[in-house]
Amino acid sequence: MSSDHKTSPLDRRRFLGAAGLAGAGLAAASLPLRAQEAKPDPLITEVQDWNRYLGEGVDKRPYGTPSPFEKHIVRRDVSWLTASPDSSVNFTPLHELDGIITPSGLCFERHHGGIAEIDPANHRLMIHGLVDKPLVFTMEDIRRMPRQNHVHFLECAANSGMEWRGAQLNGCQFTHGMVHNVMYTGVPLRLLLAEAGLKPTAKWLMLEGADSSGMNRSLPVEKALDDVLIAFAMNGEALRPEQGYPLRAVVPGWEGNIWVKWLRRIEAGDKSWQAREETSKYTDLLADGRSRRYTFIMDAKSVVTNPSPQAPLKHKGRNVLSGLAWSGRGTIKRVDVTLDGGKNWQAARIDGPVLEKSLTRFYVDFDWAGQELLIQSRAMDSTGYVQPTKDELRKVRGVNSIYHNNGIQTWQVRPNGETENVEIA
Repeated sequence: MSSDHKTSPLDRRRFLGAAGLAGAGLAAASLPLRAQEAKPDPLITEVQDWNRYLGEGVDKRPYGTPSPFEKHIVRRDVSWLTASPDSSVNFTPLHELDGIITPSGLCFERHHGGIAEIDPANHRLMIHGLVDKPLVFTMEDIRRMPRQNHVHFLECAANSGMEWRGAQLNGCQFTHGMVHNVMYTGVPLRLLLAEAGLKPTAKWLMLEGADSSGMNRSLPVEKALDDVLIAFAMNGEALRPEQGYPLRAVVPGWEGNIWVKWLRRIEAGDKSWQAREETSKYTDLLADGRSRRYTFIMDAKSVVTNPSPQAPLKHKGRNVLSGLAWSGRGTIKRVDVTLDGGKNWQAARIDGPVLEKSLTRFYVDFDWAGQELLIQSRAMDSTGYVQPTKDELRKVRGVNSIYHNNGIQTWQVRPNGETENVEIA
């Protein structure tokens, strides 16, 4: 792992004061972008190789790949984070992306027993338990049912979990990269349950995956009958193997661990199963030793992706600040941004589709004269919920948890443009 992906040095964990930054507001020095004086440029005046020779024909790349000049844009892991890559996570390069749709090949991965490689012809989904008629569906059965398309974010409950005790990982890919946003295609779970005849006594479902870990989670029936999708495609093509091919659950707005991949079994019952991943894991440990259970919903959150530690400021004058906001409770209504550590806030410009339980893109156009900046973003969703500071979260929940950290993130931009993960006291 290269040095820029390692844990931050101790000075990165310090708590910075915002004193002396009043002049770093969004209305920073007005430095218009000046066009370069026209001069002969050999990249324009001379014939380049790509002008001179024929390129590859249409038969050379039957499945398209990114340009070799973009080969650095990849998912990355943190090797020391887990004991084994088979039960681990890698991270979406948020700082390299724009818009709201995550390319399928860059969606972060979280596995508990490695990737299950399944022939769809041999895959089955069984529904049983408190139902009138236990059923087994083939993939062909599911594909012949009424399907829907929805764009939703998927966020791991542990996203930003390393930041509970202070600034740790130096890059938004590592602090916030356990999230992606794609269009899913599939069949509403309520249709499958209707086929089986869900009994009135059924209050919970247990979803189980076909991977070697047998990953399973309990799901309330109310959510299952609302907006849960059993998906077989993402971004217009079949699910990728690392994303649950050939079948997965999509549970909009709820923590990613419930979105069971390689879905093979749904059991209906009258109480939750208290599975390993909802007792020893994915509960929020409080300061007094108690744990919050069933904290399914991912609350409103945002992050500035550019500038950020992996995408420092390189030019004085005109710049574009970009970021993402999302909420598991509805839509994003507003995002505020500060460049001076919270002394002054300005509403960001939201651009592109604003969809329910989906990533939302925001921008701020600003001038930079080379002064130090402390950049933050703060999201508000359609319920009126406002993204809290990290200190506000800690006052309620302590520092023992690693889950559901939606606190405001701070980046410090130094006069040379280098950007660092910090916190403000």
